Amino acid sequence: MMSRLHSSSPPFWLLVLMCISHSLEMASSLQQSFKSDLFNFYHTVILADGKETTIHLLKDIPKRYYFALEEGRTSSPFTVTVTPCDVPIEWSIWVHKMSPNYLGKFAHGGYDQDALKFQKTAKIESTLFSYKGNSVETYMGISYYSTVYMLEFLSTERDTHITVYLTTDTTLDHLYPELPSDPRIDVIGVDHTTVTLAWKHSPTVLQYQENVQYCLLMNEKHNYKSLCAAETAIRSSGMKSPPAVALSLSPYPPNPQQVMILSNGELSIISKAGSGEVRQICVGTKNTYTVPNLTPSTQYYFDVFVVNFLTNASAAYTGTFARTLEEPGPKITELKDGKVIHLILDGRKQKLYSFQYRARHKTVQFAFQSCRGQVEVEITRDEKVLMSESFAGLRHFTLKGRVGDIYSMNLGSTEPANASVRVQVSSLFHKLFFPALPESLKIKSFSKLRTCDSVTIAWLGTQQMSKYCVYKKQIEEDQVWMETRNADRCLGPESRHKSNKVLCKYFHDLNLRRAVTTETIRGLKAGTVYLFDVYLIGSSGIPVRYYSRVVKTRKKC
Repeated sequence: MMSRLHSSSPPFWLLVLMCISHSLEMASSLQQSFKSDLFNFYHTVILADGKETTIHLLKDIPKRYYFALEEGRTSSPFTVTVTPCDVPIEWSIWVHKMSPNYLGKFAHGGYDQDALKFQKTAKIESTLFSYKGNSVETYMGISYYSTVYMLEFLSTERDTHITVYLTTDTTLDHLYPELPSDPRIDVIGVDHTTVTLAWKHSPTVLQYQENVQYCLLMNEKHNYKSLCAAETAIRSSGMKSPPAVALSLSPYPPNPQQVMILSNGELSIISKAGSGEVRQICVGTKNTYTVPNLTPSTQYYFDVFVVNFLTNASAAYTGTFARTLEEPGPKITELKDGKVIHLILDGRKQKLYSFQYRARHKTVQFAFQSCRGQVEVEITRDEKVLMSESFAGLRHFTLKGRVGDIYSMNLGSTEPANASVRVQVSSLFHKLFFPALPESLKIKSFSKLRTCDSVTIAWLGTQQMSKYCVYKKQIEEDQVWMETRNADRCLGPESRHKSNKVLCKYFHDLNLRRAVTTETIRGLKAGTVYLFDVYLIGSSGIPVRYYSRVVKTRKKC
């Protein structure tokens, strides 16, 4: 009987194995049902595997996303990468595991369909990872079949958006380009208007040169920890450029506030905003670049991103900054008392010429004669502007101060063309370079006194006996503007042809109201245009040229 009983009953170890197997089947069934119910209930907040998800956050309102292991897998490594696109955020990963007591209850027939709702399920809950900041952070872990993960995101500063990338397939290539072990950007050269940068190659660039390139961002505000954050800042600054307009090679044209430059295979977009200049430059696969056309004595921030142009995914090097050198000040020339200097002013470069003069007496006289073009002059003392004026012709300035005062002068051309000027500064009035000048240097002609072969002109004199020389030149009507505009007023009679000389005479009058002289020039051709010049030559022998006068003789008399 004992033998029959033994042969009809299964062995003890088989009963144990059958019990364990049944429990595992029931647990697996519960897990699948649990996941199915969870996914149905939270179908809009399931985090996609293998894709980058953009999430918009409202201020102070947390947002939750979930993921769990796919059916048929017992465990798997996974990574989660979160990229803040603006302000710092808080985010964490929570792990939800079903309670063993609940599994035991299920195994003993205590299955309650309503209890499968996630919020009512008895579970073990713990924080796996948490972070607060605006850096790109990646968490790597192992996912198990009985575990559901929750990601919670919160922005406490303002509404913002982030990107999240989840993957459980480690056999695929990385979505984000790989950074070198040393991701710093080195500043290897700084000048007044340029900064040269260098960085170590990304392994991804070396492997996939066709689709992965380096892009550089320069701005005057601060560094950015991600391309996403940089693009958000650019858009919020008032530049309505499309997302990643330069770095993702968007097909949209740039905003009118931007200037696109294409050269040597590089794409550059320069933007102007209230926060300063922003440049986005894609430089291909080279790992050095010189940023040109910067402003002297200005601090710039530089970021380099390695960008996959197929996926638009990017990784950021550690940003750096540099301050351009101060522009060397203009060379200061010391002026000697009474000495005349002749300057050619470069109007194309808008260059300023600087001079200093130490006063030997309380009163100092400044004399400037614009030979060609219009000249701008500024005189300062102890960093206070005493005089600033633009002029063409001759100017005298008398300033009073103390003995030993230092006067500084800046001269430049107000036009894009070159100008020339003669300058004299003196505290000794017997060394004055220019003669005493009349109230006006204009030449007057009398229309009623014009004939077919003569013209009468008049000009003002001074109280000092001086020499006046009159010259004439026959010109065509279409040459009037060129002759009067381009005349060098510093050239004296020695530059004129002898055949142009009409006469030279001396005169003066102690009564300035009567210090006027006239001259009738005869032997002219009828209906012909003439250019008349008068030169005033003082005791120093230096001539001052009156403004040219153009007169046409009568055609019929």
